[in-house]
Parts: sequence; structure tokens; C-alpha cells
Amino acid sequence: MPEYDDDLRLAHQLADAADAATMKRFQALDLKVETKPDMTPVSEADKAAEEVVRAMLKAARPDDAVLGEEYGVEGSGPRRWVVDPIDGTKNYVRGVPVWATLVALMAQDADGGWRPVVGVVSAPALGRRWWASEGGGAYTGPTPEQGRRIGVSQVGSLADASFAYSSLSGWEEQGRLDGFLDLTRSVWRTRAYGDFWPYMMVAEGAVDLCAEPELSLWDMAANAIVVQEAGGRFTGLDGVPGVHGGNAAASNGLLHDELLGFLNRG
Repeated sequence: MPEYDDDLRLAHQLADAADAATMKRFQALDLKVETKPDMTPVSEADKAAEEVVRAMLKAARPDDAVLGEEYGVEGSGPRRWVVDPIDGTKNYVRGVPVWATLVALMAQDADGGWRPVVGVVSAPALGRRWWASEGGGAYTGPTPEQGRRIGVSQVGSLADASFAYSSLSGWEEQGRLDGFLDLTRSVWRTRAYGDFWPYMMVAEGAVDLCAEPELSLWDMAANAIVVQEAGGRFTGLDGVPGVHGGNAAASNGLLHDELLGFLNRG
């Protein structure tokens, strides 16, 4: 039995509970929304979803640490659950169905580094879910029992590639806009799907490459292992593998170096 099967089952249960909390308030006319210190929105549903996940983890994995977007880190040790209760809160509060709960388990290496070993990405308003575990492959389906294995595309030319992104503003703020625009002119197709969805489409082979200029760990951990287990590459814009660079580039692997080349032109 693969090492993380029990953790993956638990991650699905956590996502089920979060889905129930978020869907209960999705498109509610009386939804309460606040502005956090970083000027991003947070809804009562974000908080409720993270609270239910934390309560379940406290009961099921009391020795594991938890890091969540809304309530920070709790606990310590070689295993840490990373939770984004609603990735795409701006969509959520406007009634756009493109948002998801991201649940990941990260394990600590012997050298002290951290890597995601389990990931579930659940988008209940789209009726979609994706998941992966280290060495176990990547899947999508309405339930774990009905999952089908997924894999990245084999597109090997930028001229034939589909590139997905979230917005233009972050690239301009980082002085990377010229390279970004050159990339959009070099590919076959671009679409600004945003948030978790481009990574899942890379994993499915529907999109060939995607990138974001500014991210937090909870934005990346679950997405990264799904992309990697689907046969793709997930790195920072500096090309370093993993989820600790504060930004991300994901691809089918064949186009990754070209993707990074454009985005580092300035």
C-alpha cells in the first residue's frame, strides 16, 4: 500500500467538509466579507471552512502541524498540513464558480527541506476535484472511487501551446511584463483562467503551461503535487523545483525552460 494512502483519504474527507461549508454560503446575499491587512478579501466562508478542517485534523492527526491562510501555523514536527480554505476568494464573493479548497500534506526531508506528498484540489461549484499522492499518480473525478488518471500534454512547441495566467498587474509590478507579453505573442493561445484552475488543466493536458508572479505556500502546495504526479514540472520563476519561491511556473515539462526564459527577460 502506498505510504500516503491514509493521508489522501483524510484529505478527501477534509475537502468534503470544506465543500459543505463553502457551498452553504456561496452566492448568499448576506455573505459577510472583510478586508485583511494585505488588502485581500476574506469571507465568513473562508473562516468556516478552515475552522472545520482544523477541527478534523486535531482529532485525526493531533501530532501534525497545520498551516492555513486564515489562522496561521499551529504545531510543529516533520508533517504539516497546508490549507487554503478558498483559493479564489474574489471569485467566490462575486458569485463566480472558479474557486477551490486546497488541502496538502507536506513532509520534511532529512536535510530539513519540505515537499508536498498529498494534495487535493476541490472545486465544488464547478463539480470538479483533482488529487495526487507521492508516487501514486494524479487523478480527477467526482469521487475517489470514480477517479481517472490524468497526465500532462506532449506539446513540444510554443507555437502550438496554450498558456494560462491569472492577471497582468503582478507581472508589471515585478518588471516582468515585457517578457510575459513576448511569451503571449509566441504561443498558440492564451487564457486568463486564474487561481488553481490553470495548474489543474496543465495536469490534465488541456493547457500546456501557466505561471503566477506572486503566491503563498498555501496557494501552491496542493497544486504542485498534482502537476508533478501528472508528469509535469512545477518550479519557482527562478527554476528551483518546489513551492517555496513565492511564485510559480508549471508546464508539461517539454516547454518549461522556454517558459522561464521569457518570464525572466524583464
